[in-house]
Amino acid sequence: MTSLTESLTGTESMADRSYRILRDRLIMLEIAPGEPINEGQLAVELDMGRTPIREALKRLEVDHLVVSYPRRGTFATNVDITELAAISDMRTVLEPLAARRAAEHRGGVDREELEQTISAVLSLDLSGNRRDLMAYDLEVHRQIYRAAQNEYLEETLVRLDNLATRIWCVVLDRLQDLHGHISEHATLLQLILDGDADAAAQLAAEHVRGFERAVRAIL
Repeated sequence: MTSLTESLTGTESMADRSYRILRDRLIMLEIAPGEPINEGQLAVELDMGRTPIREALKRLEVDHLVVSYPRRGTFATNVDITELAAISDMRTVLEPLAARRAAEHRGGVDREELEQTISAVLSLDLSGNRRDLMAYDLEVHRQIYRAAQNEYLEETLVRLDNLATRIWCVVLDRLQDLHGHISEHATLLQLILDGDADAAAQLAAEHVRGFERAVRAIL
């Protein structure tokens, strides 16, 4: 599996590259909630002009990951735990739909990648760095969304999962069963590859509800 910050294609535009890198830093709280975004510093760091950085920030504002204020600048959005219920309401409906569609396609063109991910999950060092495990969790979800073969569903779920992952990262050090949450993906992916749409949808819904319960137990 590619890392979150690894370039996906050799033809990726600078705007897409800056968007992807900034998005994943914001999700994983490497850019802290409320932190100002320094366009000049990012341009130097990413070795590109300010225009692609600004284009990326416009997209990130739509994703609710940054917010811009006139004459003040752009900042990483705060993580609002009270949004958990609304995000979970949406994910409880849409995550099962994505898993169902992915299972109906038996993974489709992404089947080989999903098979590799199952092997990777089963051999994953669950005693490793928790933030690395969360990055892995994020990418597995993105694979399932792609396998659903519905770009509108994928786009919506990526945004929701990004926001959910930020909440996850806030409480990450206090989570009791992160390992179980991660390893559950292997079962879900196998159900998708087996074409068991009903079971895949049910497990996806349980996965979302389990996430919400785990966060609320800490709060």
